[in-house]
Amino acid sequence: MKLAAIDIGSNAARLLITEVETGPDGKPVFNKLNLVRVPLRLGFDVFEQGFIPKAKIGMILQTMKAYKHLLNAYEVTRVIACATSAMRDAGNAADIIRKIKLETDISIEVISGDMEASLIYENHIAENLDKDHSYMYIDVGGGSTELTFFGNGQVTFKESFNIGTIRLLKDLVKEKHWDDMKDKIKVATKGQKEVVAIGSGGNINKVFSMSKRKDPKPLPLDLLRDYYKELSNVSLEERINRYKLRPDRADVIIPALLIYINAMRWAGAVEIYVPRIGLVDGLVQHLWEEVRKEK
Repeated sequence: MKLAAIDIGSNAARLLITEVETGPDGKPVFNKLNLVRVPLRLGFDVFEQGFIPKAKIGMILQTMKAYKHLLNAYEVTRVIACATSAMRDAGNAADIIRKIKLETDISIEVISGDMEASLIYENHIAENLDKDHSYMYIDVGGGSTELTFFGNGQVTFKESFNIGTIRLLKDLVKEKHWDDMKDKIKVATKGQKEVVAIGSGGNINKVFSMSKRKDPKPLPLDLLRDYYKELSNVSLEERINRYKLRPDRADVIIPALLIYINAMRWAGAVEIYVPRIGLVDGLVQHLWEEVRKEK
C-alpha cells in the first residue's frame, strides 16, 4: 500500500511518499519512495505580519498542485496533510486551506504544537534503545520546538515552545521563552536516568551529514558547540560556499544549533542521536495506524 504525508512547515513544505509492506514478522516495513522539499519560508512573513501574503499563497498553491500530480503518478492510496507553526499564526490560514482543498482536493489540518510532538514520537525510536537511559526528543522547526521526554518505558512529558529558527532570526524570542523551556526541561528530567537526546529536523540532519559520522553513532554536545562557533564566525555567503549549504539552510542552521545546545544542556544530555526522521515520517506511521484499524 502506498501512503503519503505532507507537512507545511514554517521554513519548508515536505511531501513523503512511502510504500508500506508487511515484513516476515508481521510488522509493517516503511519504504521511502520519494521525499520532496520546497522552501516556502512562510514564517518569515507570518511571524512579523500575522498573515501569508498573496505571492506566498501562489507559491503554496503551485507546490500543492505539484504534490497532487506526484500523488497521482505514484498511485498513492491515502494521504495525510498537516500544517504547523506558521499556519497556526496566520490570520488567513483558513482561506488558504479552503483554496487548496478546492483546487487540489487535498485537506490540510492545522495541528497544535502538542499534536506535532506526539506525531514525531510516532516513530518510537526511544523504545528500541537501551533501558539504562531516558530520552528527550528535540524537534526544531522554523516556528517552534517540540520536546517529548521518554523515561522508564513511557512518555512523561511533551510540549511545544514558540522558539524556532525563523523566530530567532527575526528576534521574536524573548528571555522569558527561554526561561520557560529551561524550567520545564529541568522539572521533566529531575530524578530521571541519564538523558540522551534524539534530534529531528532538517538542520540536525544536515549537521549529522557534515560530521561524516556513521549511523547509529550519536553526536556529542561539544561537537554541536564547535559547529555553532565555526558557522557563526563566517558570513552567510561563506556558509553557502564553504559548507555547501543551500541559502534556505545556511541562515537557519545557526539558531537551530543554539536550540539543540540549550535543550541538551538543560537536560544534562551530552549526546544526541540523529535518526533522520521528522514530522512527515510520524504522519505516515499515524496514517498507517488509521488504515490498519479500518481493516
